[in-house]
Amino acid sequence: MPTPHPTLLIFDSGVGGISIADEIRRALPQCNLFYVADNAIFPYGTQEESVLVSRLVTLLPHLEQHARPDIIVIACNTASTVVLEPLRAQTRTPIIGVVPAIKPAGQLTQNNSIALLATPGTVKRHYVQRLIEEFAPQCQVVRVGSSELVHQAENKLRGLPVDTDLIARELAPLLTGGTPPDTVVLGCTHFPLLRDEIQQALPPGIRLIDSGDAIARRARFLLQDWKPATDTPPTTLNDNEFLFTADTEPARQLAKRLHLHGFNKVHLIANDITELAQKIRAT
Repeated sequence: MPTPHPTLLIFDSGVGGISIADEIRRALPQCNLFYVADNAIFPYGTQEESVLVSRLVTLLPHLEQHARPDIIVIACNTASTVVLEPLRAQTRTPIIGVVPAIKPAGQLTQNNSIALLATPGTVKRHYVQRLIEEFAPQCQVVRVGSSELVHQAENKLRGLPVDTDLIARELAPLLTGGTPPDTVVLGCTHFPLLRDEIQQALPPGIRLIDSGDAIARRARFLLQDWKPATDTPPTTLNDNEFLFTADTEPARQLAKRLHLHGFNKVHLIANDITELAQKIRAT
């Protein structure tokens, strides 16, 4: 059913995309958000490319049918580097992908030394190497992959303690060898949720950058000519939904805190694509 607000479907394996959702809500407060955390195969950063492609091209039509989005955001760097082309081939809805902010890092660095902090899957993608060759060929680029930071970000959102010693150990390889980086790219959408902890674990003066603001600006550009499909007057209450693809204890803990990020409806459903489709249609 058409709504008096534009709708964005945001997709990630966990809650890291909330960093993107927060930027979108600030830039486009009139939008409705439908966020899907595909925690059934969390985290995407450890999955094979073939698994990600098969999973997302199967799930997306069901989710799109339910949410009827005006824009789809793949709020995961790993997924964006491998599935954008097949997803765009099966829908006319604009899709925004999230890729590591190598380009702005190459422009901002003062000492031509930058670091990419991402998931193990992202740091080894050929796509990332192409970004470096195109936008930061003059730079020394240190790549560090960490799945532990993803789990720490999820713990933080659940209200659990964050292990700052572990974070410091995960970041240590950023500072070994050559000229220390003056700019660190947060190449996983979970990592901005740990911005304060990451900044404190690094020497003073190192700049952290991510893609959240750029994604929000792109969404705003795509919606600049948007008009509601009906004459329904705009309402002040946004209808922001959050869906987990697996009903787990961590998901239940996270569900209790999602209202802090503007989500007023939360669904916990089973890890079965047929059941998932049925339950989405029933909600």
